[in-house]
Amino acid sequence: MRTAVVRVRVDPSGALTRTQLSQGMATLLKLAGEAGADVIERNLAAMPVARREVQLLIAGDDADTLKQTALDLCAKAFGTTPVAGVVTYISRGTDDDARGVLAGFGLTGEITRTPGDEGFDVVYVTLRKSDLERIPESRIHTALEASLNCEVRILTR
Repeated sequence: MRTAVVRVRVDPSGALTRTQLSQGMATLLKLAGEAGADVIERNLAAMPVARREVQLLIAGDDADTLKQTALDLCAKAFGTTPVAGVVTYISRGTDDDARGVLAGFGLTGEITRTPGDEGFDVVYVTLRKSDLERIPESRIHTALEASLNCEVRILTR
């Protein structure tokens, strides 16, 4: 399963004091741990109001569900109405990561991995020709290589 980084602005109005921000972060760390999520620790009190954002690491693929989980945790921890930011995914170069990239384009495909001549994997992704008519192969190729950090070859059927 993929790991998402969900960003949440926890104090959009800038109303929380330094103490409230510190207490909220301590509560969020506890709540997130209980929910099976992690938090990248930051000193929110030292951040400008516009950058009072936390980053939660949550396993899952559905961005909307992940955002809602993060918003619920942050609302409970800080007592505010937090605002969800961007959701990105940590890439470990796995086949699940490749499937996630394809899903981001609305695609599915077959993924096979073989050792290359120089000791690095080569990932073969087989897609339908019709998929490549609506999304340029170069976009898919670039996204897969960036996510997997290895050579990618796209095949069609």
